[in-house]
Amino acid sequence: MSGSFRFSISLSPLHSNEFPRIPVTKPRIHVPVPKLMTVTLSKVVSPLRVVAPGVMIAAVGLEVDRVTEAELKENRFRSTRRTKIVCTIGPRTCEFEEIEALAVGGMNVARVNICHGTRECHRDVIRRVRQLNEEKGFAVAVMMDTEGSEIHMDDLNDAESAKPRDGQIWTFTVRAFDQPSRPERTITVNYDGFAEDVKVGDELLVDGGIVTFVVIEKIGPDVICRCTDPGLLLPRANLTFWRNGSLVRERNAMLPTISSKDWLDIDFGIEEGVDFIAVSFVKSAEVIKTLKSYIIDRSPGSQIGIISKIESIDYLKILEEVIRVSDGTMVARGDLGAQIPLEQVPLVQHEVIQLCRQLNKPVIVASQLLESMIEYPIPTRAEVTDVSEAVGQQADALMLSSEPAMGQYPEKALAVLRSVSLRIEKCRREEKNWDVTDLHIVSLSKLDEISKEICNTTSRMANKLKADAILVYTKTGQTASLLSRNRPDCPIFALHPRHLFKGV
Repeated sequence: MSGSFRFSISLSPLHSNEFPRIPVTKPRIHVPVPKLMTVTLSKVVSPLRVVAPGVMIAAVGLEVDRVTEAELKENRFRSTRRTKIVCTIGPRTCEFEEIEALAVGGMNVARVNICHGTRECHRDVIRRVRQLNEEKGFAVAVMMDTEGSEIHMDDLNDAESAKPRDGQIWTFTVRAFDQPSRPERTITVNYDGFAEDVKVGDELLVDGGIVTFVVIEKIGPDVICRCTDPGLLLPRANLTFWRNGSLVRERNAMLPTISSKDWLDIDFGIEEGVDFIAVSFVKSAEVIKTLKSYIIDRSPGSQIGIISKIESIDYLKILEEVIRVSDGTMVARGDLGAQIPLEQVPLVQHEVIQLCRQLNKPVIVASQLLESMIEYPIPTRAEVTDVSEAVGQQADALMLSSEPAMGQYPEKALAVLRSVSLRIEKCRREEKNWDVTDLHIVSLSKLDEISKEICNTTSRMANKLKADAILVYTKTGQTASLLSRNRPDCPIFALHPRHLFKGV
């Protein structure tokens, strides 16, 4: 064993026959009880005779972030990364070898953004991820992102990007063009009411302000704009417009959260067996409930998790209600920052992370984490600080969007995210700032309270005894999520198909 170490119960150096058989006793209350583990280089030994009722340690592959042999000898499993990493797969990373390179680099979840590309391309990516898991022993999950009620640009005449200059005139239109016949500096918009909603003098923000235009004229379906803040235009970027310092919503607010196209995309995701579906521009909890019922009707027994994306003012008004019914939450800071003042975005991020911990839901921090690495091989210091803050706030996962999808340095961007996460996690553990927190959960049943107290106690014991890992059998994933909520120092090995919870 040299260079790296992968923990897998079914693979060397940890073989299934190296686990001791432990007598099982059945308590009166059937609550899965975690098991603490200490680890030698090639064996797992149990100092506590505590196991789940009826549990049998089977040959199931469990992925842990790769660490060097020297790190494993010195720190055991404590040197592994807890924060999960979601990578968006795009033109730069859609081939099997490229996806494998991301998996080796630490990718936990592969995201396909249905807003870009064709279903055929996304199908190929999903099947390559499955092939990678089967052939190489990885455990990379697949997340599909729906388009939702977003107003966005079309492609840029097959160009990967464009850079408007200060004062340059561009036209935004709802007219459809064949790619060769589209006039220069003309962009098609997907929303038919776009020209009717905007007025002369409105500010048009691309991707939350990466590029800004001012509307100077309207001619039928065409909106003529002057660039006031130059930047990088990317294909299918989202658009918002502001009037007198306020977001113009009008017809966009009436668009459905899940469009007819989204339902077809969801059918595609169910057919391909994705692990998560991220829903854009959620406006009510009923949308999530309806989607969950639809998935169960179409695929009984399906375990597809629904991730609600926080990217609109509407969501902020019903934050707790939607988080409760979702299987996870994503703080999509790019779109959110286009609808609320920029200085409020960090406050919303912190509030959402804390609320998700209280409600025992995984949370992903997304958008522009390492945006400069689309073009440059190293991030800005401000971006590194931003990533550090998200890790320090104990988000379950961080997501890269354009960086791996179409950036020049996808593997380097992933390496930066991984190394910063590892460093901050280690630093916080050394400072002992990650103590077990008894977070309040409203309306728990007595059985839920018992599970919570067992997990709280287990996390405290793991920290005090400096256990190398916590092993838990969980049928629904609830026990693993309760342990993750406490953020123990050591990783959690759960025999259940969940991929987002921090440290699991």
